[in-house]
Amino acid sequence: MLNKFPLWKNIMVFLVIAIGFFYALPNLYGEDPALQISGTHGTELDQKTVDSIKNTLDAKNISGNYEFENSQLLIRFKNTDEQLAAREIVSKSLSDNYIVALNLAPATPEWMRNLGMHPLKLGLDLRGGVHFLMEVDMDEAMKKIRTQIVNDFRTELRNNNLRLSAIKAENDYVLVEFRDENTRDEAVTLLSKKQQDFAVVAQDIGDKYCLRATMTPAKLSAVRTNAVDQNINIIRNRVNELGVAEPLVQRQGADRLVVELPGVQDTARAKEILGATATLEFRLVDSTADIQAAAAGHVPAGCEVINDAKGYPVVVQKQVILTGDHIVDASSSADENGRPQVNISLDSRGGSIMSEFTKDNIGKPMGTNFIEFVVLPTEDPNAPQPGQPGYKPKFKKVERMINVATIQARLGTNFRITGLDSPKEAHNLALLLRAGALIAPIQIVEERTIGPSLGQQNISNGLRAMLYGVGFLCVFMVIYYKAFGLIANLALLFNLVLLVGVMSLIPGATMTLPGIAGIVLTLGMAIDANVLIYERIREEIRQGRPIQQAINEGYARAFVTIADSNITSFITALILFMVGTGAVKGFALVLMIGLASSMFTAVTACRAVVNIIFGGRNLKKLSI
Repeated sequence: MLNKFPLWKNIMVFLVIAIGFFYALPNLYGEDPALQISGTHGTELDQKTVDSIKNTLDAKNISGNYEFENSQLLIRFKNTDEQLAAREIVSKSLSDNYIVALNLAPATPEWMRNLGMHPLKLGLDLRGGVHFLMEVDMDEAMKKIRTQIVNDFRTELRNNNLRLSAIKAENDYVLVEFRDENTRDEAVTLLSKKQQDFAVVAQDIGDKYCLRATMTPAKLSAVRTNAVDQNINIIRNRVNELGVAEPLVQRQGADRLVVELPGVQDTARAKEILGATATLEFRLVDSTADIQAAAAGHVPAGCEVINDAKGYPVVVQKQVILTGDHIVDASSSADENGRPQVNISLDSRGGSIMSEFTKDNIGKPMGTNFIEFVVLPTEDPNAPQPGQPGYKPKFKKVERMINVATIQARLGTNFRITGLDSPKEAHNLALLLRAGALIAPIQIVEERTIGPSLGQQNISNGLRAMLYGVGFLCVFMVIYYKAFGLIANLALLFNLVLLVGVMSLIPGATMTLPGIAGIVLTLGMAIDANVLIYERIREEIRQGRPIQQAINEGYARAFVTIADSNITSFITALILFMVGTGAVKGFALVLMIGLASSMFTAVTACRAVVNIIFGGRNLKKLSI
């Protein structure tokens, strides 16, 4: 029978639309003004601190809904006035080891959150938040890479019994000096095979037998790219570790990265969320050195003095065993005697380095050095300031020995740090290690705060524009196509609900102001599909075909044109999504989802409604 769907197809249409409505529901609940409180610099937020915060706010007659989970506290308030007043009170009552950030928390009921239902994620232009443009210090990154290369070359030559006199790295090359020509030539042959990313050649400098290993252009480019990419991953881990919702961390240009924290309104606290521009190093401690003499400046050759957290000097070797960028996981626990420890997992390369080093150093103490790069203020008032073109930050290196432990056995990709004073110290150390070590210091060169009022204004203007556009479309369809116009408007509603539902389901999808423009464009194209179908039905009726046959032919013959139009538009949107960034990417994502949902609603859902109302009936006239 013409214009009749089988039962399974009608059920499928109903289920798809019902699921779309179901997952779009959380967007009706809005957001609550909130405070997000968590520990920083390794400090843990515990229940005692939470109770203290609650008592402090209760004393000021400020009530809120407290949600404490995973050492993070979220306090929801009824309005922004209470939120701002609570922020001032809590900030004064807590030390600098805690982050108190303004936030906007989704007001979705708990049962919805348990089912994985979440509202549509809004970008900075709609929700407000903090935007940072950060620059990686490539000079410091290259300095660390050169140090690592020198260590790798020295280890490689030593493992093959090739003794060297001296080794140094400058710019993009390594210069190695040997005592005789034969050893030098053997080293050239060895390193040419082992170090494929270097051009290794023999070079005599005066009466010295040397080899010069120069980084290939591809290697040099990869080193610079990896320095930024690694910092991006670590910054993302730090933000996630501290619980900032829906952060955006992405590369911009050769040595810069963009960090966006939606919902966070406090720029100063947002900087703390990113944490110090710090790195970690594992070094061997010289336990035979005279501490008093070293503190007075008489340091053994090849060593230096670094103070611990309490200010006591520790003599360590200058050679770095391993840096924190090889750590992939860290957790605190207790050993077999109930004493606190930190379990560390390294990547494969880091495990190999640690294994080779520790097999000959069992019983010796190893220290974990925590390094911060503090930005120095610009002394010249005429020099470019932060955020201005040409600004280059200057850093001061601050080191602190956070742990010294004895190497008890040959270590590999998994080992543990013992000798800690308390479980809290173990937890704090694990947090620092897990948050990652930046391969090079970074500096905020631009910061921008977008207030929630501006975000709300953007939402209001965007929704108003969308409602006006949809309203005009609906009125036109009803006037021009009568009953079929009402069906097209119903399909338009289904399309909008499906689009919002799918966007709410996708973890990384974010709605921005250009995304609202994408919704308006999608709805217009969805109406265009209905217009093509209806005009085709009209044409079939004018040619004298029966009503049922005209409806069937209208949908069948218009489908090819609709599919062709949507497929070409989808390909264009896909290219925009692949090569675009930011707002362009968000627009493309909305457009792709909208095109897919409009194909379903205009061709299948709308046809199902038409079949239910008009299918199988002996009609003499059609309201179209």
